[in-house]
Amino acid sequence: MPQHADLNLLRTFLAVHRAGSFTAAAPRLGLSQPTVTAQIRALEQQTGRELFVRLPRGVEPTPHAHELAARLSGPLDALAALEDAGTATAPVHLAGPSELLCVRVLPALVPLVADGVELRVAQGLPEPLLEEMRAGRHDLVIATRRPRGRALASAPLADEEYVLVASPGWAGQVGAGASDGDADGAAADLCAALRGVPLVTYAEDLPIVRRYWRSVFGRPLTARAAVTVPNLYAVLSAVNSGAGYSVLPRSLCQEHLASGRLALLHEPPEAPLNTLFLVQRPGADSNPDVVRVRDRLRAVARDW
Repeated sequence: MPQHADLNLLRTFLAVHRAGSFTAAAPRLGLSQPTVTAQIRALEQQTGRELFVRLPRGVEPTPHAHELAARLSGPLDALAALEDAGTATAPVHLAGPSELLCVRVLPALVPLVADGVELRVAQGLPEPLLEEMRAGRHDLVIATRRPRGRALASAPLADEEYVLVASPGWAGQVGAGASDGDADGAAADLCAALRGVPLVTYAEDLPIVRRYWRSVFGRPLTARAAVTVPNLYAVLSAVNSGAGYSVLPRSLCQEHLASGRLALLHEPPEAPLNTLFLVQRPGADSNPDVVRVRDRLRAVARDW
């Protein structure tokens, strides 16, 4: 790094490193994309090193850029926090899967809202939400997969268990609740019985159900969806009404299982799990309410 580096160039560099593209970094900096490009070129000339490899979509930081970002992030974030001191605390922008937000996340954050924390909540699929985070739209994202690259910090939050369920009527017909899921005969009998039961899913390619069949039964799923609906809430509603069977997160259907409105079709020795990750936008912890929300989610997720 040059002895008298321009602070604005360093801020622009860090924003590009975190956003993954010149275009995404520009609105966060209040600059035009050509200005961001020019500033990065100027810093590359001053350092005598290439900082980013230009790709068809975005940029890839070089090893030197990763090293420089690691050195700059702490001091620049601390400086930003000092500059923002005395201003009103900003709302916390949180995003994640809609069902998880409604069932687990928002109820857990009620005490913070009562204590004055402002939330702006969005829902969506992991990749679009993470791209929006790189563009500065979200402070925290709960994702069902770890983000690629090193620009976004993430940590495991909780493991979500998936269960094979149907209404009690269908469960009685197929013989539900077998606990010896590791026995080939029992698994084969259940799979055969389910061929006559309609399958309800939220996507034509049946991602959750296919994974259950592969990991629990050790065989490919051959069934086709009888009903496809927009989201997991709609799957729950249809299955609860007797439309057929499906695989759902336990958190979403636990109340229905406890009340007897839904029945477990299978209890394998090891249920399929999907790890949830809590992802934080770099620099977001300069807002103390982001830290409060993050720490609250980490604490309550131990019991999910």
